[in-house]
Amino acid sequence: MTKKSSSQNIKNIWMLTREYNSIAGAGGVKDVSRQLAEALARQKKSVTVMLPCYGFMDPEKLGFSKEPLSFEVDMNYTAEDRRELVTLWKRKHQGVAIYLVDADRYREKRSIYTYTSEDEAGNPNQVQGSGHFDYFAMNVLLQKATLDLMIILNEKPDIIHCQDGHTAILPALLREGIGYRHYFRKTGAIVTIHNAGHGHHQEVGDLPFAHALCGLPYNLVHNNLLNNSFDPFLAASTFAVINTVSENYARELRETDDDVMTGWLGHRLIARGVRLEGITNGFNPADYDTTKPKQLGLQAPYNPAKRDLAGKKICRRKLIQILTKKRRKGINRYGTLDNNPEQPLFTLIGRLMAQKGLDILIAALDALLQADKKFQVLILGSGTKDLEQRLIRLARKKENKGRICLLIGYDSLLANQIYAAGDFFLIPSRYEPCGLTDYIAQLAGNLPVVHHVGGLVKVEDGVSGFAFIDYSPGALMTAMIRAMRVFRDTPEKIVDMQETAAKRIREKYSWDKIVHRYLDLYGKALDMVNQKK
Repeated sequence: MTKKSSSQNIKNIWMLTREYNSIAGAGGVKDVSRQLAEALARQKKSVTVMLPCYGFMDPEKLGFSKEPLSFEVDMNYTAEDRRELVTLWKRKHQGVAIYLVDADRYREKRSIYTYTSEDEAGNPNQVQGSGHFDYFAMNVLLQKATLDLMIILNEKPDIIHCQDGHTAILPALLREGIGYRHYFRKTGAIVTIHNAGHGHHQEVGDLPFAHALCGLPYNLVHNNLLNNSFDPFLAASTFAVINTVSENYARELRETDDDVMTGWLGHRLIARGVRLEGITNGFNPADYDTTKPKQLGLQAPYNPAKRDLAGKKICRRKLIQILTKKRRKGINRYGTLDNNPEQPLFTLIGRLMAQKGLDILIAALDALLQADKKFQVLILGSGTKDLEQRLIRLARKKENKGRICLLIGYDSLLANQIYAAGDFFLIPSRYEPCGLTDYIAQLAGNLPVVHHVGGLVKVEDGVSGFAFIDYSPGALMTAMIRAMRVFRDTPEKIVDMQETAAKRIREKYSWDKIVHRYLDLYGKALDMVNQKK
């Protein structure tokens, strides 16, 4: 008789995340959390997601109902026994049960991870763009509240999936936390590292505080230090399967000196005998279907996969008209774009920060805008004050009038319109664990121009986009010049690339294909549990 694999036994999955698309989002975590959860539900799994109820959210407008349930969570500080009250909101959507953890600590937050300009206006110590001072307590509260809720509901899931460092202490709590380790002895855990770069581990340097708040043994805290701070990823590595969001990012952390940007986390894991897995994120093509323009807020339908691009030209013209005539609430506009459809339009949507390559982009644009007068740039996002100011100065230059438009802020419909309008999509990231914007751009017929690192190696140079190897303004400029040369000299080649890129997303990277790789990882997590019994 053939032995049934562990993955076939998995029926009940819980997921912890600080983001979830359409509810609370800041980066790629929101997309992975929702799309993977819904893909698992389509596989007939019971899926439950937990995330905080932030102050900027209105649960009732989002379709949530208040649960007749509240409880206190142990949240001790050093030399101070404490508890925090949580209540819950619940909604079922696309087969996924979603809980919002409602607590004072979350309700006072106007943004998911950082302080806003409004926060800074009220308290100069809460500098716009800087992380919340109580980030560690926010993370621990979510993880403890989740485990406490499971016990209250008599839930013993097969797998708990922890998204990024914000939830990575949970596997240690499962195995070493008083009140948890016996109840969850048959539950496996997996931690997905979305970003292992400096500042993304959710580490804490105050070790007595970490011990008191988590309720974990002293030796566990002290045995999981990275650069003298308690590191959630290291703490998870003994008790969970660990993966990153692309095969190449996992390889870079295991095998290259790029791991220096993580504080050598990857090499520490290797030294422990931990195999860092890699699964490139998927995407749901139906979420960005340009043949259905109404759901995306587009002005016309088109289909790059079938070389039907007439509607894309309409989308560009209409967007430029909109940007010229009116301003959007929550968006600060600097500079304008003339209606020059014959000129290539470079676009960028995302966080305006050094990790995303904005430093080399600004230098490249400053030189290229002077050297070539026949291209345009449209940027949407927000980030660090310094980079925002440098971009604003670039957009305000008299000689750049009509050629560059900067939109500080974010609006999902506006983002959709920019994807549709653009010819080339800039992703010059210093490092990039996976990248999701390249998927959307390719489905929109907006060819990515990428730094070939991490998950961005899935963009094939000259086939589904343009790539550069060296991280420098010059290398980025060269890639942009190559893209413009093809655009001007062999436009049919651009159409070929648009067709290839759009088809590849559907053929290789849909979540209904990728979900099976996660189910295999879940099986490995259950095997870990069974081996330690």
